[in-house]
Amino acid sequence: MQHIVVIGAGTMGNGIAHTAAASGLEVTLIDVAQEFLDRGMKAISANLQRGVDKGKISAGDKAEIIGRIRQSTSVADAAAGDLVIEAILENLAAKSALFRQLDEITPPETILASNTSSISITRLGAVTRRPDKVIGMHFMNPVPVMTLVEVIRGIATSDETYGRVEDLAKRMSKTAIEVNDYPGFVSNRVLMPMINEAIFALYEGVATAESIDGVMKLGMNHPMGPLQLADFIGLDVCLAILRVLQEGFGEPKYRPCPLLVKMVDAGWLGKKSGRGFYDYRK
Repeated sequence: MQHIVVIGAGTMGNGIAHTAAASGLEVTLIDVAQEFLDRGMKAISANLQRGVDKGKISAGDKAEIIGRIRQSTSVADAAAGDLVIEAILENLAAKSALFRQLDEITPPETILASNTSSISITRLGAVTRRPDKVIGMHFMNPVPVMTLVEVIRGIATSDETYGRVEDLAKRMSKTAIEVNDYPGFVSNRVLMPMINEAIFALYEGVATAESIDGVMKLGMNHPMGPLQLADFIGLDVCLAILRVLQEGFGEPKYRPCPLLVKMVDAGWLGKKSGRGFYDYRK
């Protein structure tokens, strides 16, 4: 593979584009409006500049990496890629519509991957005529730093597709861990109930947010407490994943805490909105 297409220039999408370009791949970054592309490229530039400032890469390296990223506002440009990675909002209907479109415009040998954190790869594959070439590539945030890629096989994903994606992950200096397609996969099936329980502890007045996070950091050696981590993930994303788990398994243990629902309703989505369990407006 030499040319990767990334659809969605948000936090995950620009991180994937950055990492792919840094590994020597040609990248086309697609979003619906130039303002979103500009914002994504600004984030990539800032992240690369930190590497320059620390002496990890040169200014010339930064320019070369950015030079390998082409920007586009047309999904039709996805046809040029050897592999397309979708990194849009965490919504089944939106992702399914995009996969139908990609199935129409890309050559039949193109692999279609989703960066979804919880949505069924089998369902996404079923809306295409190439379910054997549909796969999940769940990168971790921040993508340039975190080494894990959860590679999710839908029921029809072929061994050849998995092998090519595993090779790509290695080229991007990532560790691919194979996971089968069940709600939340492994990462969020384990993580989200922990975050949800931490929110319940806050909701029930067991302790303050700082105390809950402090216990998990000092007692469980977590680098970040669950409530702060939820703020960084986005409380709307956490809620969406918990609802996927609740629907997929039908078990009450995945019921989102009412405090989480209320905060999302209020627009308190965490770091990206300036307010979540902590205040980021300062």
